[in-house]
Amino acid sequence: MTTIGIIGPQGSNTWQAASAYNPDAQLLSFPHHTALARAFADSRVAMMILPVYNTRMGGVLKSFQVMERMKNGHWIDNIVQPIHLSLGTLNGSDRLKVILGTIQVIHQCEDFLTDTYPDISLLTVTNLDQALEDIKANNRLDYGVIEAEELLKGHGLTIREREIAPHNKTRYAVIGRTPHPATGYDATSILTVPLKDRVGMLFDTLGAFTQRGINILDMRAESDAKTQELQIFIEAEGHFQDQILKEALASIEHHVVQEHDCLKVLGSYPRVDMRIKRIKTFGFIGTGDMSTWFARKLENEGYHTLLSGRSTKLRPEEMIGQVDVVMVCVPISHTSATVAQYGKHLRDGQALILLAGEAEDTLNTAMTHTSEGVELMLVHNLWGPAALTMKDKNASVVRTPRSGALCSEFEAFLYKHGAAIHHDSPQKHDLLMGVGQKLPTTISVALAMALADNGIQMTDIPSHATLTSLYSILAMARVHNQNPRTYAEIMSTKGEGRKIVRSFAENVLKIMEMAEKEEINALCAQIDKSSTYLTKDFLDASMKQSLAVDKVLGKMVKS
Repeated sequence: MTTIGIIGPQGSNTWQAASAYNPDAQLLSFPHHTALARAFADSRVAMMILPVYNTRMGGVLKSFQVMERMKNGHWIDNIVQPIHLSLGTLNGSDRLKVILGTIQVIHQCEDFLTDTYPDISLLTVTNLDQALEDIKANNRLDYGVIEAEELLKGHGLTIREREIAPHNKTRYAVIGRTPHPATGYDATSILTVPLKDRVGMLFDTLGAFTQRGINILDMRAESDAKTQELQIFIEAEGHFQDQILKEALASIEHHVVQEHDCLKVLGSYPRVDMRIKRIKTFGFIGTGDMSTWFARKLENEGYHTLLSGRSTKLRPEEMIGQVDVVMVCVPISHTSATVAQYGKHLRDGQALILLAGEAEDTLNTAMTHTSEGVELMLVHNLWGPAALTMKDKNASVVRTPRSGALCSEFEAFLYKHGAAIHHDSPQKHDLLMGVGQKLPTTISVALAMALADNGIQMTDIPSHATLTSLYSILAMARVHNQNPRTYAEIMSTKGEGRKIVRSFAENVLKIMEMAEKEEINALCAQIDKSSTYLTKDFLDASMKQSLAVDKVLGKMVKS
C-alpha cells in the first residue's frame, strides 16, 4: 500500500485532497512542513502532498523551501481542491473571545474575520489536533475553530457559520520518487539558487523562454532568507525532456546567470489549470497546414481536436456533432460556400469560428445558415503555418452579437500566446485588408509582370536599387516564392477591400498624367497634402522602422 504524508489531521482539506487523489493509499498526518519533509527523506512515506498555491493567499513559500532541499523527490502531479471552511464551537451559542486555526487558514479567512470579528483575538497553531483536544479538555466555550466542516464535526464541534471564505481553492503538489513521463500536455517547475545581483537578471531569464515561444504559467521572485539574494521560481509549459525547454534552461545557466548548477528542476507533471474551461473539443473543417497548425497549438493547451475535410474518413457533418467549437479553415473563396453547406448541422450551444481573410460576406452567410443559439466569430490570423509562435503577430478579431463565452475562450487562447489582437467591424476588417494584403499583393504581381514586359533581368536589379526601392522588390519576390493560390485568393476577396485597389489604380493614372506633363509643383502639393493626412507621428514612427530595416538590408547587400 502506498503511504502518503500530509500536513493536517484526518478530515482536513489536505486529507480530503489526498484521499481523492489516491483512495487506496495510507495517509500519515504530520503537524508541519519540517516533520513531513523528514518523513519523506527517511522513506517513512513514499509520497508527500504539499500546498503550493491558494487563490486567496498566493504561493506557499514554505513548500518551495522544502522542495528546494529535497534530494530524491520530484514534483510529479497536482491536485486542485476547493476549500470549504467553516467556523465551529463547542456549543454554538457562547460569545467568542478567541478564534484559532492554522496560519494558512487564518490568512484565507482574513476578509471574514475583519468584517465579522474585527476585535477578536486570533491564534495560529501548527498542531490542530492537539489544539482541538485542549479546547474540549478545558471546555473552552469561548473558542472558535476554523477548518473543514468534516474535521470540526469529527471532533464534536457545532458548526456556527459555513463557507466563510468563498471562491477558495488550493493547489497541492504531489511529490514522488520517480520523475513523471511526458504526456504532451505538461508543465515544469524550476527554482534558481540565490542569485547575485545583476541588472536585467529577471528580464533576461524570462527572455530565454519567450524567445523560444515557451509560455510562462507562473513566476515568483523572493529574497533568500539568509543571504537576501534573489531567488526565482518559474513554472513553464513543456516537459523537462523537451529539447526546446532544455535549450532555454541551458541558455539561462550559461549565458544569463553564468553559474554552473544554478537551476533546480523540481519536476514535470501534467499541466494543471485553475481556470474553468468550457471548451473540451475543437473540430476543423479543412485539413490544410493552417488547420493542423492551430490544432497542434490547441492540443498543447489540453483541448481535443478533430480534423475533417475531403481527404478524411471523418466527414464534417459527423465531426460537428462531436465538438463544442467548429473552426472553418478553407481557402477564402470557398469559405462562404462551406459555411452554407454545413452551417445547418450546428446546434444551439456550439460556436462557429471562421478562420478567414474576408469578413462581411462570410459573416452574413454564417448568420443566415446557422441558428440564433450558435455563437459566431471571425478571426483573421496574419501569419502563416511556418510561424513558430503567435507572439507579437497581428490577429484581426471580428466579434458579432452572437459571440459568447466559447468565442471569448478562443480569443483568450490567442491572447495568452502573445497575439496582438485588433477588434474590427466586418467592413473595417475588409477595408484594412485591402490596404494590408490585397493592394500589396496586387502591386507585387503587377511589378513582376512589368519586369517581364520590359525584359529586365533579375541580376541587374540589386545594382540599380536603393535600399528603399528594395522593399517592393523583396515583397514581390516573397509573393512569387510561395503558394500562388494563397495570393490569388487574397487578390480575389470581395468586400470593402476592392475599393482600395480601385482607388489606387485611379490615383496611379492621375499621378502618371501629372508626371508626364512635368507638373512638378502639382506633384509637390499632392505629396504635402498626403503628408498632412498621414500625420507627423505616423511618418516619424515609419521613418524609424525604415532606418532599422535599412541597416539589415545594407548588411545583406554588402555581403
